[in-house]
Order: sequence, then structure tokens, then C-alpha cells
Amino acid sequence: MHTIKHEKPKTFYERFDRKGADQQPEVSHYCPGCGHGVVHNLVAEAIQDFGIQDRVIFCSPVGCSVFAYYYFDVGNVQCAHGRAPAVASAIRRTHSDAVVISYQGDGDLAGIGLSHILHAANRGENITVIFVNNAIYGMTGGQMAPTTPLGWRTLTSPGGRSARNDGYPINLAELVARLHAPVFVERVSLAEPAKVMKARRAIREALQCQIEGKGFSFVEVLSPCPINWKMSATEARRWMVESMEPLFPLGNFKRAAPEDSLPDKPARAVTDEKIREILGLEEGLSGPTQARKISDQHVKIAGFGGQGVISAGILLAQCAVAEGYETTWLPSYGPEMRGGTANSSVNISNAPVGSPIVAHPNVLFACNQPSLDAYESAVVSAGTILVNTSLVERKVQRPDVRALYLPAADIADRIGLRAVVNVVLLAAYSAISGVIHPDTLRRTIPPMLKNKAAVDANLAAIAEGIRYIRENYPQELLQETSRPA
Repeated sequence: MHTIKHEKPKTFYERFDRKGADQQPEVSHYCPGCGHGVVHNLVAEAIQDFGIQDRVIFCSPVGCSVFAYYYFDVGNVQCAHGRAPAVASAIRRTHSDAVVISYQGDGDLAGIGLSHILHAANRGENITVIFVNNAIYGMTGGQMAPTTPLGWRTLTSPGGRSARNDGYPINLAELVARLHAPVFVERVSLAEPAKVMKARRAIREALQCQIEGKGFSFVEVLSPCPINWKMSATEARRWMVESMEPLFPLGNFKRAAPEDSLPDKPARAVTDEKIREILGLEEGLSGPTQARKISDQHVKIAGFGGQGVISAGILLAQCAVAEGYETTWLPSYGPEMRGGTANSSVNISNAPVGSPIVAHPNVLFACNQPSLDAYESAVVSAGTILVNTSLVERKVQRPDVRALYLPAADIADRIGLRAVVNVVLLAAYSAISGVIHPDTLRRTIPPMLKNKAAVDANLAAIAEGIRYIRENYPQELLQETSRPA
């Protein structure tokens, strides 16, 4: 008989496959002496002990911190550089029961993401931030970070950090604690075992603050980076005590006041009614209580600026909301107001949509020739491509997709408003897919437009788009569009 007193937390995956099958799958793959593995264990144990594994969502941005999704068997979102607090705020406001952790390094949080962390803290977002401060850019090879000490030589400060040239290292815990809204701010260290245990307690208290709905909590963890410091693991921890801890004093900087003295409750989750208000949908556009069953739609609308590519994505997403579906809309466009490339990604589903990205569309609107050239190969087999033949001279080359050709821009010109080319294509999509009813398009457009002439032109575009498809393609291609809206 034997008793297991310590084992890998169940919050971790059984295997760690970050670097492939030839690596040891039972251990993490951080550099020797790195502190990330220690922090991971402290967080994983807390998640397991609190029983919140199915509620946790990790937000990991660029840097060594991004590798959290290889290790934690929880919800994971990989965020743009520095933007984890913004993503965490959005997730927390839309998932009221979630426990959201923003896990960031010093180059990410104190550099490009400084405004994001300060504003999230100032709003009192009910999230937990774990800030791993090793005073250097680790993943990219050892450049000077916002927290690098004065005199410290790095790749980008070979003569040592200079206050005159580079400014002073930033003390984030003190900066965050000066704000009114945060409820828990503490700095801890991994330099010695006893300090690791204090770090363990701080991380648990920070998570507990979020679980109890108190508000924003922040734990700064001083962590070693022996490889980029060019030290052994032992030397790195000694240097932390001698140089880092005097610069970044350990301790608690802020702890929540009693509940009745807090100025405001943390922000509540955004309701469906609020989302409808943001999207500009009238009460009559709320759609059915239960949406029809459809196959998932991954739509890419691509063209150049001025063709209504972005607004077409917004309109399609609004129609999807009105129909009762789950949906996301993600725009992408260049700096030009007109003539630059642009595309909208729209997902429509009966189930919650995990990502707004459409990498492999099953529906493509090719509004111009470069868009067809760029995205034809990305369309999934048996997908559909709607081609604006007014601007696209060639045919679709793939035999495994359904191609529909219509002179959308010419139709828009006959109506008298070139800008409605996007609605002509949306109407055609409505006719061939049956996902969005034409009546939903007709009811959704007027609240978006104040000008009656523009509304009339858009309604005409719906009629003309549907008419063209019905007159030029077999009836069996079309979906039933006479159902009640």
C-alpha cells in the first residue's frame, strides 16, 4: 500500500506536446530554471482546489506566457500582444460564471499592453491578472524590457540601461495599486522556497477575489530567466534577492475593503437586450425564440473598400441575430477609405461560436478579381462561391465547389446606387441558402439607414438579387424562402 501525497494537478493535460513527440511529454518545456513552470503549478493547484476547472478561461498573449494553452486543460484564448486584459474583460462580461485569468509577461503587460492593463484595472474588471516579471524579453532572445534594472546589459542596451536614454524601470504593482478600483494587488517572488509559498497564497487570494465577485486582482511575480540573464539557476535566484527585490519590493499593496465600502459592484454581463441595442436592432427584430436548425455558415465577404464589404458583414450578422442564431462578425481592412482591400468574416450557427475567424469559408462572396484569386483555394470542398461578374472576368477553377455568377455591380447601377452591390449579393445568398429569409433582410435594413432613398434602393436590391438567381439558376438549387420570417 502507498499513499500519493503530491501529483500533477488534474488541471494540467496528461501530455505536454508543445515540442513534438520526441520530447518528454510528462514535463513542461520551459528553459532550465525558468519561473513559468513554478507559477503554472501554483495556478493549476489553486484551480483544482477551488473546483473551478470547468469555469476557468486563460487569456495568454505574445511571449513565453502564450504557452499556457499547451499545459492548462481549461478554456484558452490566445490574444494579440498586450491585449489580454481587453479580451479578458470582454469574456468576463459575456460569461457571468467564468473565472478569467490574464497571464502576462513584463514585455507584454508593461510594454505594448500598459494602457490595456491600467484601463482594465481602473474599470475594476472582475478578472485575475498574473504578471510574470523577469525584467527581460525572454521569448525573443533577451532584449531590454520596461522592467529591466538600470545598468543591466541586454541585446538592446549593450552599454547598460540608462535612465537618460531609456527611462526608469516601471513598478507595476505600485502603479496599479494607486488606482481606485483594484481590490487586491501584491508582489511576490520565486527566489526562495518560503517566498514561493507566499506566492501560492497570493495567487489563491487573487482568484478568490474574482470568485466572490469583488473585482480586479493583480499578482506580480518576480521570476528568474537564467538563459537570457546568462546565469545558472542558482545564480539567477541569488541575483533576484540582491538586485530585483530591492528594486521591486515584495508585499501586499492593496486588499479589498469590506463589501459595503466598495464604491460599485463589478460590471455585469452584457444581456441579450443590450447586445440588440448595440447592434441597433429594434424589438421587432428579435427573431424566433428558437432558431431553425442549419448547417454552420462560415462566410467570407471580400472586395475593395467602397463595395460595402464591411457593412455587408454587419448586416448579415444582424440578420442572423434577428433569426435567433449565434453569430460573430470580424472585419479586416487596410488604411484606405476607398480602393484598399477589405473583407468581413461572419460565422452563423445554432451553437455558440468559439472564434470569429473564418480561415476556411464554406461561403465566399468574391466582389472583385483579387478577392477570388486570394480566397478561392481556401473555400472548403462543396462550398459556395458567389462571383460578382461585373468585376471578375474569369470563372471559378475548382470543380469541387458550387459557383454562382451574377453581375451584382451592374444590377446596382440599374437601381441607381452602386453602393447596394453588397445587398444584391446578400439577397442572392438568402435565395440559395435559406439561412436568412428575405423578409429578415427587408426588416433589418431600414433601422440601419435614415435616408428613405437609400432604404428604397436597398429594398430594390433585395428584390433584384433574388429575381436574378431565380431566373438564371435551376429551382432545385434554391432553398425554400416562403417560410414565415
